[in-house]
Amino acid sequence: MPALTTSPLSRREALAALAATASMPMLSACARAVAVAPAPVPLAPAGPSEAQALALLDSIAENLLRLSPESATSLGIDTGARAALRSQLSDRSALGQQRIANTLRADLARAQAFDAGGLGFKMRTNFDVVRSAYATALEGFAFPYGDVAVGGWRNTPYVVIQNVGAYLDVPRFLDSDHPIETAADAEAYLARLQSYPRQLDGELGRIQSARAMGLVPPSFLLDKAIRQMEMSIKGAREGGGLVESIARRTKEKGIPGDWEGRARAIVSQQVVPALERQLAELEAERAIATAEAGMWARPLGDQFYRWALKAATTTTLTPEEVHQMGLEEVRALHARMDPILKEIGYTRGTVGERMTALSDDPRYKFAEGDKGRAEIMAFIQDRLAWIKAQMPRAFNTLVDPNMEVRRLPPEEEPGAPGAYGGAGSIDGKIPGRFWINLRTTDLHRKYDLADLTFHEAIPGHIWQGEYTRKDPLIRQMLAFNSYSEGWALYGEQLADELGAYDGNPVGRLGYLQSLAFRACRMVVDTGLHAKRWTRQQAVDFFVNVNGSKPEEVASEVDRYCSWPGQATGYKLGHSRIVALRDKAKAGLGAKYDLKAFDDAVVLGGNVPMDVLARNVDDYIARTKGN
Repeated sequence: MPALTTSPLSRREALAALAATASMPMLSACARAVAVAPAPVPLAPAGPSEAQALALLDSIAENLLRLSPESATSLGIDTGARAALRSQLSDRSALGQQRIANTLRADLARAQAFDAGGLGFKMRTNFDVVRSAYATALEGFAFPYGDVAVGGWRNTPYVVIQNVGAYLDVPRFLDSDHPIETAADAEAYLARLQSYPRQLDGELGRIQSARAMGLVPPSFLLDKAIRQMEMSIKGAREGGGLVESIARRTKEKGIPGDWEGRARAIVSQQVVPALERQLAELEAERAIATAEAGMWARPLGDQFYRWALKAATTTTLTPEEVHQMGLEEVRALHARMDPILKEIGYTRGTVGERMTALSDDPRYKFAEGDKGRAEIMAFIQDRLAWIKAQMPRAFNTLVDPNMEVRRLPPEEEPGAPGAYGGAGSIDGKIPGRFWINLRTTDLHRKYDLADLTFHEAIPGHIWQGEYTRKDPLIRQMLAFNSYSEGWALYGEQLADELGAYDGNPVGRLGYLQSLAFRACRMVVDTGLHAKRWTRQQAVDFFVNVNGSKPEEVASEVDRYCSWPGQATGYKLGHSRIVALRDKAKAGLGAKYDLKAFDDAVVLGGNVPMDVLARNVDDYIARTKGN
C-alpha cells in the first residue's frame, strides 16, 4: 500500500450552549419586596450532527484512499483533488504496512470517540461498520507476516503466491481499471508502471523476512506460483499485456506519442529484473518447502487461523464449531438432492458418487476449446437476460447494473477459481465484471453454470454492489466476506425461488450442489488449517462426498491454503441471512413481504453478521409499527 502518510484529524467537538443569567430588577420601594425573574433551565450540550458524522467518515475514507490509490481508480474517484492518486501504486513494503496500521489505529480511535448514539439508525450503522472493520484489521496487523484486507476478503499469510501478489494484480488492474482517455492518463499509466518494480521489491523484502522467521508456503503452492511467475517474466520480456494495453488504447483514442516504446523500456529494464528477483526468492523457498498444507504447520499458525476465521465470518466461532456446522449443512443438502437424483434415474451410490456420474454425462458438458468457450459465453448471456427480468418480483428498489462478462487473463487462470465478480466504479465508467475462468471448458457444466452466473452477477455480487453507491464513501470501500458471499448464495436461492429451475431438475441439482459445495468448504478449510488434513484429503472430501469435479477442486483447495478462513464465510453468511428471513416471517406474519425483506438486507449495505441482525430487527420493528 502507498508511501503516503497522513496526520489524523481531530474530532469536531459539539458546541456547548451558554446559560444566560437574568438580572433581578428592583420593584418600587413601597412594594418592600424584590421580584426575581425565573432562571432559565441550562441547555444541554448539543450532540454531534449528521453532517459532522459524515465529515468524520469522509475524512477516514480519504485516509484509506491515500493508502490504496488503486481503489480510488477502481471506484472512479481519482479525479479533482484526488487526481494525483491516478499516478500512484500502493506501497507493499514493510514500511507501507506499518503506515496502514498506524492510520487505522488513529482513525479507529476517532470513530470510537465519536458519540453517534443520538443520530439516526443508518448513521449509527456506518460507525458500527467502521469500528468492526478497523478493529479486526488491526488484530491482523499484529502478526509479523501476511497481508491484511481492511474490510475485505483477501487475508493471507503469503504475500506472493499462486493467487496473491503484484505480479498478478497490477497487470490486470492497469488493463482493466486504469483509464486511458487522454495523454495525461497515459502518463499516469507510465508513472504507475515505473512504480511497479518498487512495489515488487517491497513485497520481496517481506517474503524474505517471512522466510527468515520460518514462514514458507506449501511446496505445491510454490510450484504453481513459480510457473506463473515464469509466464509473467516471459510475457514482460516480450512486452506482454503491460505494453500492449497502453499501445492499443492510446492508438484507439488517437493520442500521439511513443507510448509503446516508453512502456517497453520500463518493462524490459525495470519490471523484468524485479520479477526475476521475486522468482529467485520463490525458488529459494521451494528448496526448503514441505507439503504441509495448513497454517497449523507455520509459526503462530493456530493464532493466525483463529484471526483469519474471525475476519472471514465476522463471528467468534471456533474452528471446531465451523467444522461441525459444515458437516451438518452438507448432510441436510444431500438429503434434498437424493430424491431428485432418483427422479432422473441415478439411484445407486452416495450422493457424491451419483453427482460424479452426472458430471461425466456428455449431455451436460460444453464442447472443448474455443467452440466450448463461445458456448459458455452465450449460455451466461441467456441466463443474465432471464434473471434480470425477474428482479421486480424480488425487490422494491431496483438497480440497473452496468456490467460485462470477461475471460480471466490466461496467466491468472491456473491459480484462480472458476469465476468471480464484483461491481464497477461509482461513476459507471468501469463496469461491474463477471470474470470467468476458461482455461478448460471442463471446469463448467450446463447444469451448474446458471447458478454460477446468478452468484457472480445478478442478483449476486454485481447486483448487490450497485446498492452501495448512495452510501458514504467509506462504506463503499469496506466489505465483509460473510455478507458478500452469503448474499451471493442467497442470490442463488432467490433465482431458484423465482423459477430458474422449474421443469429442470438437473439444474436444481446444480444449485443444491453449489450450496453443498460451500458447506464442504467449511469442513475442508477448518480441516486443512486446524485438523491437519493433507491437500489430498481435502480434494478427496470434495470429490467423494460432494461429487465435485477434481479439475475444479484442486485449485479450490490450493486457494484455501493461501487464503485461510475465507472459504468458510459463504455458507455461514447464507445460513445467517436465511435464518433472519425466517425470523422476519415469524415476527411479521401477514405483514411479511419478500421484496421488503430483500430491500432491508441489501440497502443496509455490506456489514458484519451482528450488524446485519440489527438491520433486520430494525426492519421488523418498522414494519410492525406501520
